[in-house]
Amino acid sequence: MTTLIASVVEPRARFRDLVASEWLKLWSLRSTGWSLLLGTLAVAAFNVGAAWDHWRYWHAYDEAARAAFVTDGMALGDAFTGNAATVLVLWCAAMGAVAVVGEYGSGQVRTTFAAVPARGALVSARALVLAGVYTGFGAVVAGGSFWATQAVLSLRGAGVSPDHPGAVRLVVASALLAPVSALAGMALGALLRRGAAAVVGAVVLLLVLPMVLSEERRPTAVLAHTTPFRAWHRLAGDGAVGPYPWTTGGAWLVYGAWAVASILVTVVVVRRRDQ
Repeated sequence: MTTLIASVVEPRARFRDLVASEWLKLWSLRSTGWSLLLGTLAVAAFNVGAAWDHWRYWHAYDEAARAAFVTDGMALGDAFTGNAATVLVLWCAAMGAVAVVGEYGSGQVRTTFAAVPARGALVSARALVLAGVYTGFGAVVAGGSFWATQAVLSLRGAGVSPDHPGAVRLVVASALLAPVSALAGMALGALLRRGAAAVVGAVVLLLVLPMVLSEERRPTAVLAHTTPFRAWHRLAGDGAVGPYPWTTGGAWLVYGAWAVASILVTVVVVRRRDQ
């Protein structure tokens, strides 16, 4: 009599199940909601503060300056300022790094990899969740900042409407800067595995480097154009003038390239390391 022994094989986790798991894991952290709320307030404060200054000191400007502010649509510059973009980049990159580093620090990553050996799928699911959450975050911050700043400036008759040239592009570019920064932070977190090191790396790579690269020489100008922060400046309408100007299409490509490269780096690093 032949005895048949049935082997039990665990079914592979479906990708949508991995996405759901990463979603629950992210929102199970109490810090997630608070960090998004505080980040929203911090970024919006810089934008509304700039609009408030123009409203408050409106009568200190001469008539020609007030007329130029309105006719040139300078109110759009208050909708999302460079300081706000700096805070957004740093905040989102830090949160993206924490999403990876936290598991390594607590040792939970061992359990995660034991449950889901398909590391590439796991990382892709995490990247999708991060991109979705921070795209929503960026949309709320950018859209809310535009509405609030223009409402303040409209009290002086200086606000612009959403159909103003460049307004939609500014809001979209500012919103998408959030997920691009979060994914870059995720890649740095996977590479360095230390929260402080990942944050410092994000500051250097995403903020310091684009600031120190000169636009006066072609090699450094081209290198500067490959950074998300300079791409945002170009899309925001600040960066087209210079000896080596570039296109808005090129700036959008930089956004996409950084997002894809960050995911690929994270996948390769996680696959090649034991833990």
